[in-house]
Amino acid sequence: MKSLLPESDYQQFLSEGRFMLQRSRQNGGYCFYPRVAQPGTGNTDLEWVQASGRGVVYSSTVVRQRPPTPNYNVALIDLEEGVRMMSRVEGVAPEDVQIGMSVRAKIVQPDDGAALLVFEPA
Repeated sequence: MKSLLPESDYQQFLSEGRFMLQRSRQNGGYCFYPRVAQPGTGNTDLEWVQASGRGVVYSSTVVRQRPPTPNYNVALIDLEEGVRMMSRVEGVAPEDVQIGMSVRAKIVQPDDGAALLVFEPA
């Protein structure tokens, strides 16, 4: 039976250590954010497939914090599969994240919450 809670499915995959995306069986197009129908076509034949995890920074901004809280970045990442997602790039200073930088996905499990998908320089 097809799930009507694709966001829950996505979060479950992350908690299992898997980065999955939805893809239409009919046209092969990927979509993100998880949903019940493909944008633009309305196809409801979406299946979960393993994502490559490879991407490129499309844009980034630094969110500045009051010390001692560290600054962080918010980035838009264009995935190899053709979808764009919002995340952050870790492993470099927020100011060093550059447009066009190659990145790879990494699932992190914070002590205080659900699994998150972040990126690190490739």
